[in-house]
Amino acid sequence: MKKREELKAMLQRIDHKSYGMYKSLAGSYDYGKYVLHIDHVQGDPFASPSRMRFEISRNRHHFPREYYEYKWRRLALEDQILRRFHNRLTQMERGNMGSGKSGRITTCPVGQKILERIAVVFSENRMELRFEMGFPARGRTILAREMQQLLFEVLPALAEHCLIYDNWEEKGKRQLLKAVNLADDQKALREELEKRGLCAFVADGAILPRESGISDRPMKNAVPFVSPESLRVEITLPHKGTITGMAIPKGITVIVGGGYHGKSTLLRALEQGVYSHVSNDGREYVAAQNDAVKIRAEDGRSVLHTDISMFINHLPGGRDTGDFSSENASGSTSQAANLIEALETGSRLLLLDEDTSATNFMIRDKVMSCLVSDEKEPITTLLRHIRGLWEQEGISFVIVVGSSGDYLSVADLVLQMDHYRVKDVTGEARDICKEAGIAGQYDAGKVKMPEFSRKLLPQKAGRMKYKAMGTDTVMIDREVIDVRYLEQLSDNGQTTGLAYLMGYILAGQQTVQNLTDVIESLYEIIEKKGFAAVIPEGYSCGQPVLPRKQELYACLSRYRKARIIK
Repeated sequence: MKKREELKAMLQRIDHKSYGMYKSLAGSYDYGKYVLHIDHVQGDPFASPSRMRFEISRNRHHFPREYYEYKWRRLALEDQILRRFHNRLTQMERGNMGSGKSGRITTCPVGQKILERIAVVFSENRMELRFEMGFPARGRTILAREMQQLLFEVLPALAEHCLIYDNWEEKGKRQLLKAVNLADDQKALREELEKRGLCAFVADGAILPRESGISDRPMKNAVPFVSPESLRVEITLPHKGTITGMAIPKGITVIVGGGYHGKSTLLRALEQGVYSHVSNDGREYVAAQNDAVKIRAEDGRSVLHTDISMFINHLPGGRDTGDFSSENASGSTSQAANLIEALETGSRLLLLDEDTSATNFMIRDKVMSCLVSDEKEPITTLLRHIRGLWEQEGISFVIVVGSSGDYLSVADLVLQMDHYRVKDVTGEARDICKEAGIAGQYDAGKVKMPEFSRKLLPQKAGRMKYKAMGTDTVMIDREVIDVRYLEQLSDNGQTTGLAYLMGYILAGQQTVQNLTDVIESLYEIIEKKGFAAVIPEGYSCGQPVLPRKQELYACLSRYRKARIIK
């Protein structure tokens, strides 16, 4: 390892030389309290910025050990350090330092959720903070004086401010403690869900509407959530104390109400309840089962060797739906595949919205049944299987409906949204179903679950390129994987994470293995060694954030070149 004085001398030697000489700076430098690593140097001022990181040992950063000894606390600590780094960057004025990305310092963006990232990583003996920096140049000529300012003034100030706990002001320390305590409370809340047989919980006072379609911040002047008396429970948390809110038990829950009254808003809050949220987000105490998956129709998606025979059968031409593949699935077949693949991941809570579902997958009315008999209709609706899936397999559902009234007859709980207020109308809905003669019409029948025996063959050898665009697209070489309808992807970095996890699987697959085993093994590695352990050292595509295994299953299933067999 070199000394910082050597870095300064090297920089002076390459002043006003060709930009490519910057590559000679790659390496590790001892700054006394911490080490600065220059891991990758960009090729020119307009290329992706150079990748760098701080490394500091435990006996120098002095963050309390109890803040990172448990994973949920560690994630909160890492998140707070990253936010502090961002805030400090916005306060520092660096001026114009040359062409292209010269002088620009960036790191992984942060939003309203606390996610596992590689931007800040604590281990038993050290902490690392990764960031990108544009090396200054005029055209392709090195500007050593500006670079010296960055390396010996700006970066040391950032390191002192963010990496060393003793330098945090009292307000910052209180905010950090608040975040760690919130992490404890959120962990305790999720444990209560399982203890009480709940699939979700929404706290009184929660703010569910978001600022806009492109902002995840809470809406100003929104109506706070108030739970119906019949569903209100108390939960005691270690730091917050006793909170009250709506408990949604496992089973089949149907959400009804007029348009624009908040049905989909409640469902979206439950979708995102698989994640922990930051303080003042409004959804800090909204929680859903960690394995919850939002299901929808997805016309045109690729389906690979999925058993959808539970819902789609006796297709014209005798096509086998027990081993179904399609380059261009219809609305109903795509939704059937999405549901079966969610069960393949181990999910036991499925979320659906009538607005984004295929009508013929959800329901078929009596009039149409008279005209087109069951023998001529390949689709068995979800309505016919939903009680069996719950009673025989323990799979819960939360479904938003606006016009499919027959779902009231299979519901264990019916919630009505009225001007963003929730009412428990289960009793009223049952009375209506009796009067309409549909009560008990869709009682549980025998459900035959798929075997989930899909296997992954050894994949393409050789180097592949990975790229992600927003939360919509993952690219492997030139193959586009459309993930825009994976609605629980909530951070651009998760899509980047998907790209690298896909690369890890495709490059490392040497034998035939069950698809579930491949992904479970990968997440076991991440759990033991950390997310950074499966990200290549020479990564160049964005800032990776760990997606859930449910989204990785879905991404791999949509990859048209994946060598998957039944």
